[in-house]
Amino acid sequence: MAGPREPNVRLREAIRSSGLTYEAAARAVRRVAAENGEILRTNKSAVAHWVDGALPSGRTGQYLAEAISRRVDRVVTTSDLGLEQKEPIESANADPVLAATKLGRVDLERRQLLAAAVFTVANVAVPLDYDHDKVGRILRARSTLGVVGEAEIEVVRSITATFSAADEILGGGHGLTTVAAYLADSAAPMLRARFRSDRLRRRAFGAVAELAYLAGWKHHDLGHEGAAQRYYLAGYQLACEADPHGHAAWMMRALAHQALSLKQPQHCADLIDNALRRSLGHVDGQTQALLYITQARAYSFLRDRSPAARALVLAENSLSRTDEPQPLFSAVAGPAAGTVASHTARALTDLGDHLGTERQHRDALVRWDPVKYKRVHVLTHADLGDSLAAQGKADEAVGAWTKALDLTEDIVSDRVRKAISSISPTLATYSKRGVPGSSELRRRIFEASR
Repeated sequence: MAGPREPNVRLREAIRSSGLTYEAAARAVRRVAAENGEILRTNKSAVAHWVDGALPSGRTGQYLAEAISRRVDRVVTTSDLGLEQKEPIESANADPVLAATKLGRVDLERRQLLAAAVFTVANVAVPLDYDHDKVGRILRARSTLGVVGEAEIEVVRSITATFSAADEILGGGHGLTTVAAYLADSAAPMLRARFRSDRLRRRAFGAVAELAYLAGWKHHDLGHEGAAQRYYLAGYQLACEADPHGHAAWMMRALAHQALSLKQPQHCADLIDNALRRSLGHVDGQTQALLYITQARAYSFLRDRSPAARALVLAENSLSRTDEPQPLFSAVAGPAAGTVASHTARALTDLGDHLGTERQHRDALVRWDPVKYKRVHVLTHADLGDSLAAQGKADEAVGAWTKALDLTEDIVSDRVRKAISSISPTLATYSKRGVPGSSELRRRIFEASR
């Protein structure tokens, strides 16, 4: 920490007003840090030092601001707390083309700065108050004299498809630099051009929104949650220019999905409810199912069983609709039936139905191609093992976890790393009980983590 200064009156008052004790504030900081991939040992003495005038190191001031924001249910910045820190990247921008360009450029030149961005609950709700008509007028006024046609748009889509496919096999760490460079240098600047028709303009914005989503998804897979959230927000704004109904709803789903994966359900139900309202009558059955299953997860996390159950039924019913083709922006998620099964399992886990969870994970494994979706199989086998362990099926759990570890070679993914490392405590218990294979699997996980 930095040396002591004058007592930080603003920070002391903010903590007092929040109702947090120093110990509770320290716990909240550790929790936010963990969400953003950093393990801290902040304690009440550290909080007291900050109040006395010391500066938190690294990103800790941002974690503290986010922790207090959640407590008081409004945005509190590091400046509000009297901490001389700045967010590395603006979380939202009135000009999404500029935002996407800047994100890609910072990703290339100063990735550590972008990776230091902190996920915030407040940003989850940004789409609920976003005025895309106003932004659209600004974008049209800034068009240049160049002309973009179908060929340029298809190149963006081709690059996105190629790196999406590689991502599923090798993880988010593969090709991120190339994706960021193309977004910053070619794809986003293309949107400053003139288009021969409004249809082409919408297609161009949609293609770049898909690329921004991919960049966000890669950062999410690497555990860079603040960076992922900023890409998702830029992608949402771009998607509004392409299709304010279906594509924008899909990007709202991305923001809600990320928050749920971090166990931060604030705003998620409102966000996905809004997404469903704007998408009804504008999307195909597969996309509708993916929106409904996210709604089910939001309500199951909140233990609100009735709307969760309703959404689960609607997701299954929507899968049977084949009246329209699935758009590229949602097809990137993989087979809709597999995704619905995977997320139904997670919803049932939140509701305490471990047998139902097991069945859904087994169904998902059948629906996901093990070669094209290697990472999905790793994570699903790991989750299946968890559901088996929760039912006391120790031998079967060890078998599922062993299959997960067998598939991890060459995958650069923080989600995979966390899923595998989370198995170790249970394996330690199993080893003491003499469960066959548990000691060997524990040894392999330890060796893999070195």
